[in-house]
Amino acid sequence: MSLLLEPHHDGSPLYLPDDRPTPDGTVTVRMRTHVDDPVTAAWVRTTYDAEPVFHECRREATDPDDTTGTVWWSAELPVHNPVTHYRFLLADGPAAGDDGAVTAPAQRWLTAAGIVEHDGPDAFDFTVSWHEPAPDWGRDGVVYQVFPDRFARSAQADERPTPAWALPAAWDDEVVFELDDPRTAVQLYGGDLDGVVEHLDHVAEVGATILYTTPVFPGESNHRYNASTFDGVDPLLGGDEAYARLSAAVHERGWRILGDLTTNHTGDTHEWFLDAVADPESDRRTWYHFAPDGSYECWMGWQSLPKLNHADDGVRRAMVAGPDSVVARWLRPPFDVDGWRIDVANMTGRLGAIDVNHAVAHDVRRTVAEGLPDGLVIGEHNHDASGDLDGAGWHGTMNYSGFAWPVWSWLRDPASPARAFGRPVPVPRRSGPSAQQALREWLARFGWRATSQSWNVLGSHDSARIRTVTGDPALHRVAAGLQFTLPGVPMVFAGDEIGLEGIAGEDSRRPMPWHRPETWDRATLTTYSALAAARAEHVALRRGSLRWAHVDDDCLMYLREHPAGSVLVCVRRAPGPAVDLPADLVSLGEPLVSTEADPVGPHASDHPGLTVWRV
Repeated sequence: MSLLLEPHHDGSPLYLPDDRPTPDGTVTVRMRTHVDDPVTAAWVRTTYDAEPVFHECRREATDPDDTTGTVWWSAELPVHNPVTHYRFLLADGPAAGDDGAVTAPAQRWLTAAGIVEHDGPDAFDFTVSWHEPAPDWGRDGVVYQVFPDRFARSAQADERPTPAWALPAAWDDEVVFELDDPRTAVQLYGGDLDGVVEHLDHVAEVGATILYTTPVFPGESNHRYNASTFDGVDPLLGGDEAYARLSAAVHERGWRILGDLTTNHTGDTHEWFLDAVADPESDRRTWYHFAPDGSYECWMGWQSLPKLNHADDGVRRAMVAGPDSVVARWLRPPFDVDGWRIDVANMTGRLGAIDVNHAVAHDVRRTVAEGLPDGLVIGEHNHDASGDLDGAGWHGTMNYSGFAWPVWSWLRDPASPARAFGRPVPVPRRSGPSAQQALREWLARFGWRATSQSWNVLGSHDSARIRTVTGDPALHRVAAGLQFTLPGVPMVFAGDEIGLEGIAGEDSRRPMPWHRPETWDRATLTTYSALAAARAEHVALRRGSLRWAHVDDDCLMYLREHPAGSVLVCVRRAPGPAVDLPADLVSLGEPLVSTEADPVGPHASDHPGLTVWRV
């Protein structure tokens, strides 16, 4: 059976018309099957206070104008718990034999990970939540990430003295990136915030609508994740006035700006930590994890990053909870951030037997909502974030596990020098079915809403660059096609759009070559711009369902369907034959984006590429 003929449900408007149910209300859930499917009856199974309950589905009247053979089923689902889990039970064939004896019909479960024919755990159930979703701008936008020290220098940067801790670097100097090299964190190129303002037209050309910068707090490093205070902007970046200018310029374009806050730790020169070290009787002593001998817990063994103790109410109030917290103050003038990307969100509030991570996430979300009702909160998590996306904390995550790693494994050049993210061996090259299974399982585990609100990352300042992973401009553009057309919010790390390279996180922080435009990969920039424009124009690419149409070793094809219109996406990592699709299900219109010379349909191709068609 074609993949398009399989039973299907997800959290998009075609299947869940109301994704904002009221507490203890009900929502309509819809499932599609095909007329040739043997299902004769269906139920939606939910858990009412952890007890399984079944609700019978009704078969909807057939639309006489529908020639696809689609059969729709629907049921009313009680939303009794803040996050309600559900799946569909499909019964195939009659419940009684020819002799009248009652027999058990063949049964299947439709879960968020697909059809299964055994009674599996609830881990892959569909979910619906009564918590407020992310703001529309956070779900529908395109994020552009800037690492300020390496993005651009304004003329004012030349007037600032280099601090004693820093090693000055010219814009074309090679980046020092080995973690055991003492120069790595202190090599300072001198990019600043006015330099970002001067290049916002380029950000617009990429198609981004959300500017996210890594930290702007003072810190004795080029990355500034070791903040010495949260009360102002680093003078090396231009100070508070420069951030105010950047925020105003971003908002004048109708865009949004996100800050980057490390809730897990401060720097060892932070005023809170210096007070805690100097005075064992200080109220701030318990804001950190000190041992009796004066040693302290820190992030991953780095003594310059002492870990905060969020089991202490004082640090929670100072950092994340209430109108006087760091989280709240930066939402107000002169900074006016529209929300936060929370660094090391997965480790915040966790240490051995201590785990107040969810309480911290809820504090951040509540504080942002009280100060800015349409604020956004994204948590960094480079592993399994599913247990932390409960709907009341982080709206979503930087989706490494559920997006970046499956894409890397499918498109990786076996000879690439790109280093795996914390893995002792290189990322393996895997088949299309393997990549699709990973994408499908992670979407199921996160849930539709959390996935669609999370960031589709191909890399960041912490990982290898996608160009180095693929080793091929054409495959890089295929990766971008996946980034902009699968559920999730595209996050572009500045420089990806012009083909910058990097074998590891630190190496990926190479300065933007503004003065060497001849080195830019213009074809890739054009592809990013076209993909962003298509995503902005077609709601199906932002909110539409995901139905897989064809998967083989070298080709992935899927439909994004929405009541306002649908699109078909085909991406290939290698030459391949034509793909046969059910003609009554897919009638292709004009291509929206293509790297093909003659994009007339999913025909045979002699090279890697991507095409997005209107359906």
